This record gives sequence, structure tokens and C-alpha cells, in this order.
Amino acid sequence: MKLDIGIQRWPTGKWEVLAERAAEAVGEVEVPLANPRLETSILFTSDEEVHALNREWRARDKPTNVLSFPMLARPELLALTQDGPPVILGDIALAYETCAREADEKGISIEHHAAHLIVHGLLHCAGYDHAISDKGADEMEALEIAILAKMGIKDPYEHRD
Repeated sequence: MKLDIGIQRWPTGKWEVLAERAAEAVGEVEVPLANPRLETSILFTSDEEVHALNREWRARDKPTNVLSFPMLARPELLALTQDGPPVILGDIALAYETCAREADEKGISIEHHAAHLIVHGLLHCAGYDHAISDKGADEMEALEIAILAKMGIKDPYEHRD
């Protein structure tokens, strides 16, 4: 998968490298996402920008940690061959202030939390949805745990009740 990465109002860091590592790990576990034809944009931005996007596209008047905008239906993704022109998987936006606050609350690095949010966003773009059912949530969480483990990041759900 090819990434188009934009960084606005995030501190200096290796965010591009982190996003590339996350996308590579996702492709190792969720093989359809390893298709070289896929293109995804990832925007590292502010709570203010994510709030505006959330209000405009989701009718939710608040910031959130990550937004995903899938462009392919899951059957289209699964049917995508390796040969042909580029195909847009979707767009992802991460909100810095929310990501930093959540990382602090969890006692983890912002890099690990951002990696988790990128993985989460890519899985949403691949057609996974934790909000539809408990089964969907369990499936998505299991994938996230396996993908993050490939990156050397511990289970983000291990302390949940």
C-alpha cells in the first residue's frame, strides 16, 4: 500500500516512518491491505481540524482521536487484483491533542498510541467496524493486537475490565 502522508500541527517526529511501519504490519496480518495498488492518505492534524471533519462528515460536533473515510466496500477490496491502476482505499485523520491526552492517560508513548490509531483507521478503511456488533468489535480488536505485536507494541486492550 502506498501512503500519502500529511503532517500539520504535530510535534517534530518520525511520523511518516511510523505510518509506513503500521501499514506494513497491517498488510502482514490483513493480507488484502498489502495490495500495491492501494493508496491511502493519512493526515496528522489538530483536534480543531478533526472536530471540523467530524462535524461535516459524521454530524458529530466534537473532536475524536481518529477518523476514517473508506472509499472501497469490503467486497471490492477483496476482489482487487494485484495488477492495474492505483485504487484509493480511504483517508485517515489523527487528532494530535486527543491522541496525546489519551496516550498520557494510558501511560504509553504517543508513538505507540498513534500507531494503534493508524492501524485502527486502516482496518476501518478495510471494512471492519467495531460499532456494529460485539463479534465485529472482537474481530477488529484481535486484528489490532496481532498487528501491533508485529510492531513490538503491547496489547492496547490488556488493562480493560
